[in-house]
Amino acid sequence: MSSVPFSYEPVGATRDDPTCCPPGFRPMLVRTRLGEGHEVFHRAAEAVLTWEMHRELGVGIDATADRAAPGVDVTVTLAGVIKAPCRIIWTAEEPRRAGWAYGTLQGHPECGEEAFLVDRTGDGTVWLTVAAFSRPAKWYARAGGPATRGLQHAYARRCGAVLKRLCAGLPEA
Repeated sequence: MSSVPFSYEPVGATRDDPTCCPPGFRPMLVRTRLGEGHEVFHRAAEAVLTWEMHRELGVGIDATADRAAPGVDVTVTLAGVIKAPCRIIWTAEEPRRAGWAYGTLQGHPECGEEAFLVDRTGDGTVWLTVAAFSRPAKWYARAGGPATRGLQHAYARRCGAVLKRLCAGLPEA
């Protein structure tokens, strides 16, 4: 784990409540239905925990481990030029819930936290939830204003679409 500090407080706020939004940050919550059953849950969880979902999005992922774990540093590269350094804060690998959250490090265009959670509800439906709180950290994120927020929401919706495609054709039960 690097010694680079997080670029915001409160670190870990999404662990207990992915919908939290500390004062001064903007919330984001995007949920996508992926399907039903254990096989869909397991496939989606693995794709999230191993960076496969992100790589299938077409973004660059440079991580210090092959699987999400607390303390793993990850740099996401967007459009081949925007580098977004982050560190995994927490992970969940439970029978009905799996995923992780990262916090931004200095150099990220935004500052805040983002969680990617796969959960299987009581009726067996499997969902991806992308939840975040953020505020601009770089001049171009501030200058983008509402367009920057639109891109964040589009990215979260695309995560759901990609994960749904990765789970397509699996038995639903």
